[in-house]
Amino acid sequence: MILSSHRRSISRGGAMDLIFGNVVPLVLGSLGVMVLYQLLQRYRQRAYIQDAVVVITGASSGLGKECARVFHAAGARLILCGRDRARLQELVQELKEVADSKQKTYTPSTVIFDLSDTETVASAAEEILKCHGHVDILINNAGVSYRGTILNTHVDVHKEVMGINYFGPVALTQAILPSMVQRRKGHVAVISSVQGKIAIPFRSAYAASKHATQAYFDCLRAEVEQYGLEVSVISPGYIRTNLSLNAVTGDGSKYGVLDKNTAEGRDPREVAEAVLRAVGRRKKDVLLAGPLPTLAVYIRTLCPQLFFKLMASRARKEQRPKED
Repeated sequence: MILSSHRRSISRGGAMDLIFGNVVPLVLGSLGVMVLYQLLQRYRQRAYIQDAVVVITGASSGLGKECARVFHAAGARLILCGRDRARLQELVQELKEVADSKQKTYTPSTVIFDLSDTETVASAAEEILKCHGHVDILINNAGVSYRGTILNTHVDVHKEVMGINYFGPVALTQAILPSMVQRRKGHVAVISSVQGKIAIPFRSAYAASKHATQAYFDCLRAEVEQYGLEVSVISPGYIRTNLSLNAVTGDGSKYGVLDKNTAEGRDPREVAEAVLRAVGRRKKDVLLAGPLPTLAVYIRTLCPQLFFKLMASRARKEQRPKED
């Protein structure tokens, strides 16, 4: 009996030796590889952004403004675009006053134009290219949201939303693209939305514009890979900005309401840092949404009938557009 107990003790001791002798070093080694990989990713990200000429549209407010701050801090040579000259100049002054002894930064340039006026985009692109002679990274961020029922929305509102969210970025991208192809170097990013992947009630014009954006830039990615160009589609969920306040309604007037989901959305600084990582690490398609919107994307793909029932139920509950 004593011998049997002694053997079991040896057996347990051997098992423990096996665990500490083999499993623990394997776990520690794996953690070391992961840490090394993350450090390498951060180094590549810094090297990719530092000194790069980065164009940001819609830079005077919201996510665009936060992107300007994080890309400036990362050492990019910024070209900030928007319609409001005064607000862009305020941002430039703010960034000029930011000092970082560890990171070389540059005073941003500005180009003022209305992205919805596609007639002026070509001349704006020429002005952008004159700033530094080329563009390394183009971030199409400017956009407008929408709230309305399809029955009560004029077709001109659909055209307006599509013009800003789709035709504007397309026009600017195609104006900048030839210079990138010629250099065989460049990166085009677009801030889309989770609504570019799923459509929810009372967002028809917005969701349609973002679905079109997703499709166009997916096609672009495939076509320009042969030239060594990168294309990123970044799709955030709700962000705590004034997007819903400035949204257009079915008759073209402003919505003027900060809806609950928008007010409780992600901090724009946090999203801007995620955009920086996505661009710096050359991600092709990034979904920046919470668990429920992410789940909805998968349900729409794998079980569309269930998704349609859920959206119909949501439409009945809301009755009218009141929350994003």
